[in-house]
Amino acid sequence: MTRQPEQTLQSPPPLLIVLSGPSGVGKDTVIQKMRDLGLPMHYTITATTRPRRPGEIDGFHYYFLSQEEFLARKEQNEFLEYAEVYGYWYGSPKQPIRDALDKGRDVVLKIDVQGARSVQAQVPDALFLFLAPPSIEWLRTHLRERKTETPEKLREREQAAIGELEAACLFDHVIVNQDNDVEEVVREVMHVITQERRNKPDVRL
Repeated sequence: MTRQPEQTLQSPPPLLIVLSGPSGVGKDTVIQKMRDLGLPMHYTITATTRPRRPGEIDGFHYYFLSQEEFLARKEQNEFLEYAEVYGYWYGSPKQPIRDALDKGRDVVLKIDVQGARSVQAQVPDALFLFLAPPSIEWLRTHLRERKTETPEKLREREQAAIGELEAACLFDHVIVNQDNDVEEVVREVMHVITQERRNKPDVRL
């Protein structure tokens, strides 16, 4: 009897998962819960020129850079996306994302709506998730409770958030942070990732 060659199952390609939404909707909380649960993903760290908030750790929450250093890296094309938001620069370093994808690891990229649009133009095969508040008043309350902004900055963020909500239709999926139930949000995020893994092609930066 001739032995037939064994069939091998090829693992699906890793996903670049873009988690976005308006300021104050809970993106950082969702990412932290995913970390706490030990979900095996690479979580990107954003570079920023904004001042460090109490409790934030350089190299864990953000890479805190001077404006001069950030602009130098921007000129060297080191960011997948970058934007100036509320007077500060934010950017996603390319190399750690590329390294993780090359190792077959899913990458979670948490960015604002403006950054998500930029990534969408460059990497349309990424998975784009929009985290939405249950209401505008809910979002206003959360922004005020952070107590990290001046009244002027707070009004600016509130107005920007309302405009950002209109961009939800451009994303693959919209997930509502209902009643701030972060565990339910994470379950829904992981369900979407599992379903989309079958459909998304290999991502190249």
